[in-house]
Amino acid sequence: MDAQHSEKPHSHASTDRTSSARSQNPRISSHISEFTKNQSYMTVPQNSARGDRQRHPTTILLCKSQSSQAALMPKEHTAFIEEAYSAAICFKLLRDLSGSDSLHLRYIIKKIKSMAHGAPNLVLETIHDYFVNNQQISTRHKFRLFHVLGAVIGATESLEETWEKSFMQLALENMTRSTELEEAYQDAASNVLVAICRHSWQVVARHLETEVLSGVFPHRSIFYVMGIMTSDETLFKEGEKAGWEEQLAKMAIKSVPFLNKEGWSKELLGALTRPDRTQQEQPPEKAFLFIYYGLMLQAEENGTNVRTHLKTLLETSHQWPKQREGIALTVGLAATRHLDHVWAVLEQFGRSTPIRWSLNSFSPKNSGDLRWKWASSTILLAYGQMADKAKAQILPWVDNILSRMIFFFHYSSWDETLKQSFLTAIPMLVGAINRNEGAQSYEFSQVSELLECLMLLMEKEPQDTLCTPTRQQTIRIISSLCKLRPQLDLEKKSRLLSISLRSVMSLPLLEVLEKHTCLFLEPPNIQTLYKETAGALEQMLQTFIMQNPTAEELHFLLSHLYVWLESEKAHERQRAVHSCMALLKFLSHNFYLDPKEDFKRIGQLVGMLGILCQDPDKTTQCSSLEGLGHLYKLLLHQRRGEASQEQAPAPQEPPQASKEGALLWSSGDQEAAPPSPREVALLKDHILHPGSSQVIKEVMKHLTMAELTDLIWTAIDGLGSASPFRVQAAADMLLTAIQEHGAKLETVASLGRAIHLQLCSVRIPQAKENALQAITLLARNHTSELVAAFLDFSIPLDSHAFRLWRALGAEQPVSHLVLAVLLGWLQKRPLPTRTSGSSPQPKKAYLRSLAAMNTLHELQFAREFKQAVQEAFPELLLALLSQTHYLLELNLPEEPQPGKEAQETALFSPQSSTSLEALKSLLSTTRHWQDFAYMELQGAWDLFATIHTYPQGVGLLARAMVQNQCRQIKALTFQLLPNLQSREERERKAAIIIFTEFLYSPTLLEVLPKEAALSVLVRSLRDPSPEIRVLSLQGLGNILFHPEKGSLLRGQLPPFLNGFFQSSGQVLVRVMGTVSDVLHRLGAHSTEAQGLSIAINTRSFFDDERDGVRAAAVALFGDLVASVAGRQLGGLRAQVHQSMLPLLLRLKDPCPAVVTQAKFAFYRCSVLLRWRLQHTLFCTLAWEKGLSARHFLWNCLMSHSQEEFGIHLAQALSYLHSRHDHIKTWAALFIGYTICYHPRAVSQMVSDVDTKLLFCTFEDLKKSPEPSVRDFASRQASFLQKMTARPR
Repeated sequence: MDAQHSEKPHSHASTDRTSSARSQNPRISSHISEFTKNQSYMTVPQNSARGDRQRHPTTILLCKSQSSQAALMPKEHTAFIEEAYSAAICFKLLRDLSGSDSLHLRYIIKKIKSMAHGAPNLVLETIHDYFVNNQQISTRHKFRLFHVLGAVIGATESLEETWEKSFMQLALENMTRSTELEEAYQDAASNVLVAICRHSWQVVARHLETEVLSGVFPHRSIFYVMGIMTSDETLFKEGEKAGWEEQLAKMAIKSVPFLNKEGWSKELLGALTRPDRTQQEQPPEKAFLFIYYGLMLQAEENGTNVRTHLKTLLETSHQWPKQREGIALTVGLAATRHLDHVWAVLEQFGRSTPIRWSLNSFSPKNSGDLRWKWASSTILLAYGQMADKAKAQILPWVDNILSRMIFFFHYSSWDETLKQSFLTAIPMLVGAINRNEGAQSYEFSQVSELLECLMLLMEKEPQDTLCTPTRQQTIRIISSLCKLRPQLDLEKKSRLLSISLRSVMSLPLLEVLEKHTCLFLEPPNIQTLYKETAGALEQMLQTFIMQNPTAEELHFLLSHLYVWLESEKAHERQRAVHSCMALLKFLSHNFYLDPKEDFKRIGQLVGMLGILCQDPDKTTQCSSLEGLGHLYKLLLHQRRGEASQEQAPAPQEPPQASKEGALLWSSGDQEAAPPSPREVALLKDHILHPGSSQVIKEVMKHLTMAELTDLIWTAIDGLGSASPFRVQAAADMLLTAIQEHGAKLETVASLGRAIHLQLCSVRIPQAKENALQAITLLARNHTSELVAAFLDFSIPLDSHAFRLWRALGAEQPVSHLVLAVLLGWLQKRPLPTRTSGSSPQPKKAYLRSLAAMNTLHELQFAREFKQAVQEAFPELLLALLSQTHYLLELNLPEEPQPGKEAQETALFSPQSSTSLEALKSLLSTTRHWQDFAYMELQGAWDLFATIHTYPQGVGLLARAMVQNQCRQIKALTFQLLPNLQSREERERKAAIIIFTEFLYSPTLLEVLPKEAALSVLVRSLRDPSPEIRVLSLQGLGNILFHPEKGSLLRGQLPPFLNGFFQSSGQVLVRVMGTVSDVLHRLGAHSTEAQGLSIAINTRSFFDDERDGVRAAAVALFGDLVASVAGRQLGGLRAQVHQSMLPLLLRLKDPCPAVVTQAKFAFYRCSVLLRWRLQHTLFCTLAWEKGLSARHFLWNCLMSHSQEEFGIHLAQALSYLHSRHDHIKTWAALFIGYTICYHPRAVSQMVSDVDTKLLFCTFEDLKKSPEPSVRDFASRQASFLQKMTARPR
């Protein structure tokens, strides 16, 4: 019930409103039915309606005649009711605009606009009737009505002439009226006139022209409307704006006489200089006045008047930005016809006292001085406007204008205002030049200076912030200037690129830039600002390549990007690679480059992008890959031309690529559909995994050899980077490139040297392995070049170089070839010729020879070369022997000499020892340690120290191989034969020495028959070298060729043995030496009986007091043992066993020669007796010292001579009486070891006298300077005491 009662008053009220509205709106719109579809949008809240009725008691009545209503058909009656209802609602809304609730007012305005959209004529009629029937409307209410009216008229598609006239008259009456709302009320009424312009601008223009040309300075509202008409393009239909501008120009011409009227001109100047409500925005009327003023001055025929007016205008305040822009615009418009006069006024103004005073250091003394502070900014803007408006006339003036702009840029007080004015004016000038068809025939002398200003401006920009578009404005100006003549020289262009790239690329991350603007009242959109700035930079790069579309120019541009592509900062790399990709995309889409022109250094670009495909930053990865896609397309175009390109696979789909692989070649074309999430995942997978190398491989197929070399150089340079990802990526790409194209590469030597230089800085194991693997692959086809290159840094051979050598021989076939090449270099041994004032020549050859020797020495220990060294043993042995002789031939000065020769002395001094070490290591690493032991234990290596003893050393080495029945004698014999015919004397010399020694080996006859060997020696008799001829004669006297000499030599042995009884030491030494020589010559032809006799006689001299005799005796015994090796020993075995302890004790003989011969003889005896651990025994004899070595030697002797235990103990006891302390100590130690391990046997064999002697000896040893000996003696004395205390 309550609901029904509440609805009834509302229905009556609605009916009353409808009737009233209909009575005051005789016209019915045909569009009224449209509002029935939107009834819900036109319902006013009840509370608001009730409140309005209380404030406005006036009723709305329908005044249509009864006859008219009766005549309507039922359907028309419904439409009539709907229209009346809508009109009533609109009337109610217009009335409610008088309220003060801002939210409700916005709702009303929105509702009226919505109604106007559906039935504009109805709303216009209602508004018109509302103005007519309500004359006492408040000012504020009218202001809102004008606002609504302007919006409704603007929204209508067409305006009836009746409404046009009515509302124009209404606007003209109110736009000049003064109210408490001041200019706001006038602007609202003026906007109605502006809205009418959309339907009939010519009618409005006629009314405005009448007002302007009345002779009285028009009201501001007139200029307001004209300003909107001038600035708002949407008011006119296509082609109509030109008509308005033409009419405006005619109005300006007609207004020229007003310039001479003092009052009119004064009011004009006052309007122009009147302060604005806000300094950031200029009212339309003022903006138009500057334009109109300029048009009037442009139409003025009298140049003097023009100068006067411009001078007066320039002398006004320059404090506010819009004021400066307006003044400049007026000056520019005047310059269209009066260029000379405008130039003269600006020149005079620029040289005036206030301007000179404001330059450089401006310090205002009072507030009035601020009007001049930014006058130079006005001048800059004026010059820009002058150029912009003068059009075709400007070309001859460009250099003059630029010179003045540059002057004011340099000498004005630097601030943001000056900078923005400069950046606003320059594009106007450049735009005017570019619009002129004759610009290309001009050469502008001031462009270079202007570019300097722009570079300076960009350098002054703070590098940690991006708050203004200054950078992009500057870069765009530079792009435009670079199109002008003369063209920039490379140095200036390089500076431009460097400064521009640094200004953009080195900006902090966008997140950091946004933090710097967080306190701004209106912070800029950093994302958009940076995007536009980067776009300007990319546009500049494209401009450069369009101006000079050559491969050289492309390389020049890219070379400036490379430093940023290699940046350690991820965001800088990301920006640089995006710019690079954008440039390549531009070129691949437009094909500016000539297909006939080869790319230069494009391999470097492929390398840089390929490395960045493994960048940790995903955006950089994608940009790099996209850049490679565009580069691939560009390469196809360059390599094959357009026709070939059509036949070739498109860059998006490389040949034989899978669906996933095709994604790698996406060029990022905007017309292509965006990749699906699955495709993106596939793309990332290709980038992050080794499969992405397929991209590089595909691009490599289209690179020339020079470009491939550049790519590899780029990869090698990347190995030295501080970024781990770059090092790994560079190593991967290097390996890929060499795997695919290593066989056909050139300049491999330089590449190898560069890899060595970078290898020392690579800390990533996998990257280092890849680089070494690349060397291994290169070695397959470029062994000789790499060996020669590596030799240059192999003196000395550091660890990195050694790893390269190992990589070089990682594959067995190559390792053999490496050794062969090294041997070839080793044999290039020119003797340097020294002349006064000149250095040895040629130097490089013998330096590489020495390096080859050094390298061969080290490679003998590398497992990669183990088999190759083993198989090349004959060649290596002979080569190293010749190298040793070569170094002796160098005959270097014994004392250092100044200059280069002193340096060479320092270089070559250790080389002879290196060659000897290489010879030693060759024997030890190829399982020829017996031969090495033969030489080492008798100190035969010292014979290689001088050229005079060199033959003896080679002979002893060959003799060792014969006596040890070396397995390489046969192979060596084959190698000796060509060496005997070598052109080098040193090679023939070493060969003949070895050959004569090999005559004692039965293996020789397996290679050469006796007659062939004889002919070899006979041929050597004709050798140019006397020394070789002598050696050949000695070989011809070998028992092999004269079997009868065996009996002769054996017959001479007894007389020689009788010589052992001579008292002269020298005679004894010579006799023993002769016997040794006879034994050597007899070889296997000596008899057992003679050997036993020699052994017995020789052993008697082991303890001789004369050092020389002892040494000769021990040496002869060793030679005897060697001569009977491999035969039945018989009675000689006992002599050998009985000699072991004396020889062992003689290891501590005071004479070094005796010690040496004792070591050698002891070792020979152990070999003859076939002791175990012979290699360990050799090492102990050669190098070990101390108690541990003595204990090992005792253990060897006792474990292999148990039957001679008593003999050895008795011999040791006898040596306790020796006058040589070292031998006495050694004998005591031997007995001490024996007591420790065999106490019962010792106790049974020693007498009381021997025991006392032992006690005395141990007491003496307690005073030894060696702590270990003292401790041993103390323990042995205690142990001996316990042993003697036991019952025997």
